[in-house]
Amino acid sequence: MKNEKQQERYIKIGEDGALLAGDATEWVAVLDTRTNLMWAVEVLKRQTWKKALKAPKKLAIAGFKDWRLPNVEELFCLADRTRCDPAIDKDFFPDTPSSWFWSSTPWASSPAGCAWYVSFYGGNSLCLDQYDEGFVRAVRSGQ
Repeated sequence: MKNEKQQERYIKIGEDGALLAGDATEWVAVLDTRTNLMWAVEVLKRQTWKKALKAPKKLAIAGFKDWRLPNVEELFCLADRTRCDPAIDKDFFPDTPSSWFWSSTPWASSPAGCAWYVSFYGGNSLCLDQYDEGFVRAVRSGQ
């Protein structure tokens, strides 16, 4: 059974940008009430970091066109370390693969060569070479 705090944290968003009931069966985005960030439900294909930085800017989801790649702190907030394989709430993000997703944050030790990612297999975060290919989940400020 889902804990009441989790139910209050996420709100499903419809194709037209409207807030939906928790039992809605079709939604395109999720509003995180804890961070006031809106997340695209659709997972974008695996790609290099430089392509991942640009990919969300092409999206028009729920009537919004200001999608971007999240920074590592934002993306890490989606990881649920009480779960594994995947470490995310599947009721709101049902098609999330148990794999890693790029963040927009370059690695300080090698900003031209590596960037941070979040793994939704176990909910951890590390850095990888920017030429590796990872998944992308777009975010925007929720307003």
